[in-house]
Amino acid sequence: METAAPRTSWTFVTHHARILAMLSRDPELRMRDMADACQITERAVRAVVADLESAGYLTRIRHGRRNRYQVTDGTHFRHPAEGPHEITQLIKLLADLESPGPAAR
Repeated sequence: METAAPRTSWTFVTHHARILAMLSRDPELRMRDMADACQITERAVRAVVADLESAGYLTRIRHGRRNRYQVTDGTHFRHPAEGPHEITQLIKLLADLESPGPAAR
């Protein structure tokens, strides 16, 4: 029996969830480091961070030349199927998963 090749490449965790988890773990993480970890461009990370800010999931605080991000407590999932639930547990789960550093890749 022949195995069908996947139609698309996809993951269970979106870039939005992944970046939110990274920022909850390290609020001063640079866009470049998020891009490297997610394997996307810095421009894409900027768009995701802007989405998260405009939707109220993140607050950006300027510290000199750096940004510090604060994940907003009490925010809920956007899709109606999960809407009544807060995102806290998912973000905590993802933040607790340690990604390998650059030396381990």
